[in-house]
Amino acid sequence: MELSTLAALNEERQARRAAVLVSDLAGGTQRLVKQAAIAGDPLAELLERQLRSGKSGMVEAEGTSYFLTVQAPHPRVVVTGAVHISQAMAPMAKALDLDLVVIDPRSAFATPERFPDVTLLAEWPEEALPRIGLDAYTAFVALTHDPKIDDPGLFAALRSDCFYVGALGSRKTHGRRLERLTEAGFDTAATDRIHAPIGLDIGAVSPAEIALAILAEIVATLRGPRRKPA
Repeated sequence: MELSTLAALNEERQARRAAVLVSDLAGGTQRLVKQAAIAGDPLAELLERQLRSGKSGMVEAEGTSYFLTVQAPHPRVVVTGAVHISQAMAPMAKALDLDLVVIDPRSAFATPERFPDVTLLAEWPEEALPRIGLDAYTAFVALTHDPKIDDPGLFAALRSDCFYVGALGSRKTHGRRLERLTEAGFDTAATDRIHAPIGLDIGAVSPAEIALAILAEIVATLRGPRRKPA
């Protein structure tokens, strides 16, 4: 690999942006395709499919064999709400190799005892989110039912390239949420990104079942066709 290609690859890694190194197995040439350029690449469909899998592999196109080296940021789930559902999500997310970050300014809920081995930030979302950042490999989940906590997180998520945005609550609760988001300047194209009711429809009732439904929807979104940024 040329040093310039390696430097570019490292730059994308540091910025938590995906990239694919395309190696022509017959000709021995290599080229780096950054995430922003994938849609316009001649191998776009193959690159997208390989990127969704999160794994490197060999592909063929028009009689030519290529090895696609996938560099994808580690996916993470950022949650507002140190609640029973996020407690149940913690071991499931770990098993799915998803990094979990829980944000909640309520120190009575956001305790290491309730969330062992989890990145726990006992802060307001508007303080924590600019520091940790939200990107195309981040899923954002709002779970508190408290607009003072959830809404700032949703504002940040909808202004970002988060691949998934979900919010807990009934249709009535979500209706009021949409009114607040509209008043804050978000249009329908933005608010339509929110998965609400949140999670796959599996008839979930317990915190663990709701956590399972949410994570299943997140994985389905992560591995399915990516939503193009607005």
